[in-house]
Amino acid sequence: MALSLQEAFSSVEDPRVERNKRHQLMDIIILTVCAVISGAEGWEAIEQFGNEKQDWLKKWIALENGIPSHDCIARVMARIEPSKLTECFVRWARSITELPDGEVVAIDGKTARRSYRHNDKRGAIHVVSAWASLMGLSLGQVKTAEKSNEITAIPALLELLEVKGCIITIDAMGCQTDIAKKIIEKQADTVLAVKDNQKQLHEAISDYFAVARVANQPALCQLHMHENIDAAHGRIETRRCYLSTCLDTLPNAARWKGLKSIGVVECERIINGKTSIEQRHYLTTLTDVAACASRSTRSLGD
Repeated sequence: MALSLQEAFSSVEDPRVERNKRHQLMDIIILTVCAVISGAEGWEAIEQFGNEKQDWLKKWIALENGIPSHDCIARVMARIEPSKLTECFVRWARSITELPDGEVVAIDGKTARRSYRHNDKRGAIHVVSAWASLMGLSLGQVKTAEKSNEITAIPALLELLEVKGCIITIDAMGCQTDIAKKIIEKQADTVLAVKDNQKQLHEAISDYFAVARVANQPALCQLHMHENIDAAHGRIETRRCYLSTCLDTLPNAARWKGLKSIGVVECERIINGKTSIEQRHYLTTLTDVAACASRSTRSLGD
């Protein structure tokens, strides 16, 4: 059953003392959630959203003392445990939607803009988030102390999500055996980008496809190819996705739980007569080259 935002966030405890409560906690939380969903970035943008949408917001929340200032919003939200907010948001998101089989969930880490605090030299906020690509829905996020902590934050985020039947895509930072195992345990498929941070693995995949494509023996190399061409405004982009179920050349392939294929996506762009070619390499539990090419690898920025 679908929950209202009030129901979903009702378990959040107010961190303020009674005499300092000029604005209701639920007003601040719902204002912030609605503003961020609408694209607001930063406390001032949340306040601006509130002022512009005040009449609409009053249909749902009291706002007895008007829209709180951005400083007030920042103070209150900063004192609420981030994991509690994430838990409530994920609970709400689960209640209003059911992810279809094959939905691509992109897990990515980003540093929040303008989150570095110069006055006390406090580091910028880095978050790992999950985005349902087809539905255009944020499923949740976990804050980390720094970018390198994505490896520990991704399993924590996966624990919050119901992703059975989905395809989870993660950039090279998250290409780890423990993370792959966690995704399989959640009964989802994986597309993991492989880069030079795992040099031996990257070279093995790159070398395999270089030889397989020159050999031009798809059956022998267990090679499948899908090509898509987009042309518009003087720009031609050709994407070729190659997938192979041959894992013999991978170093210790058995440690990647559920692994079925290796892949490479070659993106050739011709812009104003100039050609550029970029390749990206993957480990995946998928064996359908068209599915891998059309949605999954695109969520990783090809």
